[in-house]
Amino acid sequence: MNSSKSDTKPAAPVDHLRFHRPHAHLAPTFGTDKFALRAEAFARFFGTPTFLGAQTLIVVIWVCLNLFGVAHFDLYPFILLNLAFSLQSAYAAPLILLAQTRQAARDKAQSDADAQHREALAVANSERQAQAAQNTAQLLALLEQNTRLTEMTKALTERIENLTSEMHQHFVRKDAPKTPI
Repeated sequence: MNSSKSDTKPAAPVDHLRFHRPHAHLAPTFGTDKFALRAEAFARFFGTPTFLGAQTLIVVIWVCLNLFGVAHFDLYPFILLNLAFSLQSAYAAPLILLAQTRQAARDKAQSDADAQHREALAVANSERQAQAAQNTAQLLALLEQNTRLTEMTKALTERIENLTSEMHQHFVRKDAPKTPI
């Protein structure tokens, strides 16, 4: 059997993301327009140490300016500062909830795609195991046939040796000089 490299086809590249492509529309949290991208960046910024540090610094400066009399735009009990926090919360909470909802949708889509991928792997594994079992059965059948053929060859070889020996003895007796009685 002559096989050349031109006979074999190169394996097609496997698209490992094929189960994730139907869910690609879920990737951008707020959409793909300019406002959506900025809203997502803003929502992500709320949970960073930079935001917490900057907000703490602004509050400390705000309180110090008003307590020490440098400025008098928001005297104690800092009603303007409370209003600023309320405004910030009014915008931050919906953005964060929207981001969580969309992240949950992306996580579910990712989970579904992973489950489909695992199922495809399980089916392929089952098929490979069935093929291996079939190959093993064929190999055992071939080994059994080989054993029987070896036994038959041995039996025939012994029979040929016996026949050869009998013929040799028969011809030796025929060729032996006859002695008169």
